[in-house]
Amino acid sequence: MRHLLTLNDVTSDEIRRIFALTEDLKEKFLQGIREPLFPGRVMALVFEKQSLRTRVSFQAGMAHMGGSSMMLGADVGFGKRERVDDFTRVLCEFVDVIVMRCKHHETVEQVAKYATCPVVNGLTDQAHPCQALADLFTIQEHYGSLEGTKLAWVGDANNVATSLAIGCGRLGVEFSIASPKGYQFSSEFLDSLHAQCPDLKFTATEDPFEAVQNASAIYTDVWASMGQEGEQEQRRRDFADYQVNQKLMDAAPSEALFMHCLPAKRGEEVTDEVLDGPNSAVVQQAGNRMHAQKGVLAWLLGAQS
Repeated sequence: MRHLLTLNDVTSDEIRRIFALTEDLKEKFLQGIREPLFPGRVMALVFEKQSLRTRVSFQAGMAHMGGSSMMLGADVGFGKRERVDDFTRVLCEFVDVIVMRCKHHETVEQVAKYATCPVVNGLTDQAHPCQALADLFTIQEHYGSLEGTKLAWVGDANNVATSLAIGCGRLGVEFSIASPKGYQFSSEFLDSLHAQCPDLKFTATEDPFEAVQNASAIYTDVWASMGQEGEQEQRRRDFADYQVNQKLMDAAPSEALFMHCLPAKRGEEVTDEVLDGPNSAVVQQAGNRMHAQKGVLAWLLGAQS
């Protein structure tokens, strides 16, 4: 049984296979073709957090492929009415794939331990693999290839940055990150990253202008994620010098993309000028969430596209 909890769960060749499926399914989508790859298949979305892109992109993608989905929130009592193992074993009697969006990564791991169908991580505090796949596919789509590209992350070394670092290591993309002290990758993660991706060209710095040198794409995220609202004021002070504005964009090559997983706090981590500017790929990458996740589902459920 294969799951997608982090990008450590897939090899470089498997990511390339997912991207090939993604490209094929997106091309057909743009032609108005909706192949019924999964008639009668059912996807469960077990969400502990709010969602726009993850929920709608998974539900729309499954519908395009002939399947159906159901949103399971507090109404099913996940984690409250019964043990996770009981919940999971019963749910797997009804559905073909489970997408989780949870506060704690351990919850997704626990569900995967007992699941008899594939489990996909739709976001946890430690990882966001589907976001990273869509982002790297967007860069590949824009440049025609990932060869020779560099992704620069500016801000907190959070779950998205973690998944992107692994994805870059899997696909040969250079990765640089600029974060203030106290918000950088842990030594444990870096040890794991270099063990999993020994050929990764990686740079960590406190200087965002250093990080974006020769970047193909500059990426940022909110300074305080869901669950960190109590740290908002402190983080606003700590990240004041890490805003992606036009001055920072000008320090990178003129063709460098601007990327953000959204939602954005305009005027904090990014200015309107950049978010709405000609180099912004935020809408394209949001749209590619659906296409990349269709590729993931096609790979996990064994469709031949």
